Amino acid sequence: MEVSDTAKQRPLTVLLGCDTFTPDINGAARFAERLAAGLVQRGHTVHVSAPNVAHREEEPRFERVEGEDLVVHRLPSVALWSHDWLRFVWPWRSKHYARRVLDRVKPDVVHIQSHIVIGRGLTREARKRGIPVIATNHTMAENVLDFTRLPEWGNRIFVKQAWADAERTFRMCAAVTTPTRKAADFLEKTIDISGVIPVSCGIDKSQYTADLTPREDTRIVFVGRLTSEKRVDDVLRAAARLGDDVIVELVGDGDQRANLEALATELGIRDRVVFHGHTTDEELRAALTRATVFAIASIAELQSIATMEAMASGLPIVAANAVALPHLVSDGENGYLFEPGDVDQLTDRLRDVIDASPERYLEMQRASLEMVEVHDIGRTLDTFEALYRGEPIPE
Repeated sequence: MEVSDTAKQRPLTVLLGCDTFTPDINGAARFAERLAAGLVQRGHTVHVSAPNVAHREEEPRFERVEGEDLVVHRLPSVALWSHDWLRFVWPWRSKHYARRVLDRVKPDVVHIQSHIVIGRGLTREARKRGIPVIATNHTMAENVLDFTRLPEWGNRIFVKQAWADAERTFRMCAAVTTPTRKAADFLEKTIDISGVIPVSCGIDKSQYTADLTPREDTRIVFVGRLTSEKRVDDVLRAAARLGDDVIVELVGDGDQRANLEALATELGIRDRVVFHGHTTDEELRAALTRATVFAIASIAELQSIATMEAMASGLPIVAANAVALPHLVSDGENGYLFEPGDVDQLTDRLRDVIDASPERYLEMQRASLEMVEVHDIGRTLDTFEALYRGEPIPE
């Protein structure tokens, strides 16, 4: 399936298939929003197929996303009973809705953001029509195990079947991407597929402010969903060992918030832990600018936009040595890595940042700012435009 020569010369009509999109707050949704807005700014027409906030189908409508107007096709969806916000389209209806959206949009290319439901249906129906499909994998099947409510043996079967379905879908695509080389290696090892292309989610560094002056207080910040695989409890346990003047700011919400609040009380640091919940972009950026260090103990990151946001804010990073986080943290340069689940090591690495000399701390800040340059959103858009047009991708 190739894009015609005419399409290579003109602005494209791009259909994004998203199982999660605004108002959801997570890395995959944020990437889709930024990608869509960036494509509009470059003159392309962008449509998004995404779940509705209710079980009803609505006429396509313009929605303002990242300052740009996008046509969004909201599909009837139901809440996942074991999740606090996630919704999904009935799987057996996915191809029906895909046909309706494809009839309306007639896109030059379809770009799915997951293989789960909406992306799965769009891939199969677009393939029948000769429309090229690009797939980006943001998903690890293991990410949803906390919400299956299955016994351990059931989870093993679930993960096996989920990856098998991913393989079937990705084999129908013209190209498969994922945010980092480590994530691409992981995907190629997990399913029988080759040639996965690493493409950073990208970030607009200009939207973030780095404060390179000495800090008046010590603040550990984490941005993300408060769910089990993020292991925010490890961050709290480490913070409790670092002294009475350490403040922890948690930006985000999730099903583990109540448990984390109880843990903070148990550790005797509840008065020093700020649970911001969902915030505006301005509040998030302010929290990053005033922080001392960004800490992430997660074991299931295929890239971590939040970590890149922290780097763009000039923060040293202390991160788990798991999946794609080592791609963002050069140990001893812009921060430190620790072995997942090792709270003693996490504590020591946070102390290395907090107790660093002003000169050493500034070196880590500048290293983060330098290292995030390669994740510029412009490079990401260049790559996807080339993939959409069937052209060689830029180096």
